[in-house]
Amino acid sequence: MVPLRSRTYAACSGCSLCLLSCPVWRSTHDIRLTPHGRAKALQHGATANDLVESLDSCTLCGACEPACPESIDLVGMVTGLRGELAQQRGTKPSFDGMRPAPTGEISPPTMLIASQTLTENAALLQSIIQQLGGNVAIRVSSDSGTDISFALTEGLPIPEARIEHFLAPLKTTLRVIVADGRLFYALKNWLHGVTIASLGEALSALPKVREKLNDSDFYVIEPVAFHRDHERLISHYDSLRLASGCTMNLDLQRMAIPITASARHSGRVNADLQIRWMLEGRNPARIVVEDIADIAAFAHVTDTPVVHLANLL
Repeated sequence: MVPLRSRTYAACSGCSLCLLSCPVWRSTHDIRLTPHGRAKALQHGATANDLVESLDSCTLCGACEPACPESIDLVGMVTGLRGELAQQRGTKPSFDGMRPAPTGEISPPTMLIASQTLTENAALLQSIIQQLGGNVAIRVSSDSGTDISFALTEGLPIPEARIEHFLAPLKTTLRVIVADGRLFYALKNWLHGVTIASLGEALSALPKVREKLNDSDFYVIEPVAFHRDHERLISHYDSLRLASGCTMNLDLQRMAIPITASARHSGRVNADLQIRWMLEGRNPARIVVEDIADIAAFAHVTDTPVVHLANLL
């Protein structure tokens, strides 16, 4: 289980270490739009209504949290304030699958929760199933949890019945692999006794996939799941980097530089700038990504071939 961060904005000392990894700061250099700016504004009496622009600009990539020496729940600070705004506006979230939770169905040893983008790419999804399954039964969950992921992003309340319906088929499996970083973190804290892995971690742990990586590759970690379980996953990716010789989208603080994570309304993050910044001084023969959405983002900036991790074989 991922330890929950319980410290609030009141613990912010103003050290500004969160700025080093914040993509919005890198794009704008506007302190108001950063975790530091939000925490200090709240300490001086600001309300959610005062911080609308800042809250809209946050990508929830989570890179600020491992950098924070006070262990403040910086992502929770944003989603909590977004939830306050949603309540004031009378936002009524809708949820899928509000029917009785299934009972008596035994799940296979491994369940995959695919994102909507991945589900729409049938060929890639089938390749992932074949690689992850091997000789072990694997099934794609019929419930993608997209509505739950949206609620987590917006700080909206999720009915207990909806959570229970989502979790019911997962409780009888041994391992859940999830493509959505927001759901990854939630499942880590909702499901006990079940191994939870991000899709990137699961694929990059396969020996056959690792063998296809080499020192001319630039490997792009999906940031949300990585940062939400940073202490454990940094060892996994350090091992992968040392074994293959590849370089990664890690900054000096070993946080994953986000790429396609974009502001909800303000468009504050310049993805092209982020990509050029991380590729500066590098000339990889190939770019390998964990997040399928990153393929188009890189293709917009560079002619270097970009492939999904599952397509290495």
